Amino acid sequence: MKNIMIASTSTIYGSDYLEYLLEDLAVFFEKASTILFIPYARPGGISHNNYTEVVKKAFSKINKSVVGIHEYSNPSEAVTKAQAIFTGGGNTFVLTNQLYKNNLIEALQTTIKNGTPYLGTSAGSNICGLTIKTTNDMPIVYPPSFNALGLVPFNINPHYLDPVSGSTHMGETRETRIKEFHHYNTQPVVGLREGSWLHVNDNSIILKGTLNARIFEYNKSPYEIEPGTELNHLK
Repeated sequence: MKNIMIASTSTIYGSDYLEYLLEDLAVFFEKASTILFIPYARPGGISHNNYTEVVKKAFSKINKSVVGIHEYSNPSEAVTKAQAIFTGGGNTFVLTNQLYKNNLIEALQTTIKNGTPYLGTSAGSNICGLTIKTTNDMPIVYPPSFNALGLVPFNINPHYLDPVSGSTHMGETRETRIKEFHHYNTQPVVGLREGSWLHVNDNSIILKGTLNARIFEYNKSPYEIEPGTELNHLK
């Protein structure tokens, strides 16, 4: 039975790392004493060790230990034996490339589908979708495939931003980019605003947080859903 939190971000404005989620994470990871952290996305090029220290500090507030997957000689075995898993944000292409390099795609799919709790933020959320084609990141490395873990039947766009009224910005909006995506792809896309997350419990997918999410379906007008809404209809 899948038990997954897919969060737009690790940090909202004015708060510490994971602070806005800690109360929920204490319940979500209730049965785990140690969390396996996957630091491969490396935001800003931070080292795996330094990134893991940031996560250790955050989870110590709810009395959880953290160990980085890079500390294991056999990453696949570390995933299989994990009590719980967290993949942090950063660059989705770097993350995906490293997952393929270490043969972790199938191990993660199997372990998570068997019920090991999984938290993803930003890039760690992108990989929960069908592909990583709706990430906001630059393709600074070239992974073997854009196919992701496929834990939900749609793509994710974390950090979804609405157009700013009166802005003089002449570039594309997020909505424009996702509409471009749908010229070549048909899977739905969920635009997650900052501070929002999806809770996947077996076959149930529910929007959590205080903000609406924006849903993009192929050949349909985008629409908003409120917190508490089930997304099981998306295929």
